[in-house]
Amino acid sequence: MAEHEAIKLFESLRVRVVWDDVQEKYFFSIVDVVAVLTDQATARSASTYWAVLKKRLSTEGANEMLTNCKQLKLTATDGKQRLTDVADTEQLMRIIQSIPSKKAEPFKKWLAQVGAERTRGYRTETGA
Repeated sequence: MAEHEAIKLFESLRVRVVWDDVQEKYFFSIVDVVAVLTDQATARSASTYWAVLKKRLSTEGANEMLTNCKQLKLTATDGKQRLTDVADTEQLMRIIQSIPSKKAEPFKKWLAQVGAERTRGYRTETGA
C-alpha cells in the first residue's frame, strides 16, 4: 500500500492524515480528531478519551466499525513513528456523531473540503 502522510489544519489544530494510493482515500488519526472536537490539551488526554469512547461504542454494538478501523505508523509529536488508530471518512463520521461537540458540524464540512481537494488534485495529476 503506497501511503503519503501529511498534516492538515482544522482551525489551526493539526490532524494527521494518510492518503492511500491503492484504496484512493484518506485515513485520519482518530486521536487527533478527538483532540480537536473535545479540546483536549494533550495527546495523552485525547488518547484516554478515545479509549473510553471505544469501550462505549463497543457496548453500543459498533464492533464492526471499530474492527474495521486500522492502525498505521504516523509521526508523533516526538518525531517517532508510532502505531496510531486511523479511520476513513465514513468511519470517522460515525465516531464524530458519538462525540458531543460544537465543532462537529464545522469539522464534517472540513472533512468534505479535504476530500474535495484530493479529488481535484487527483484529476489534475491524471489529466482527467
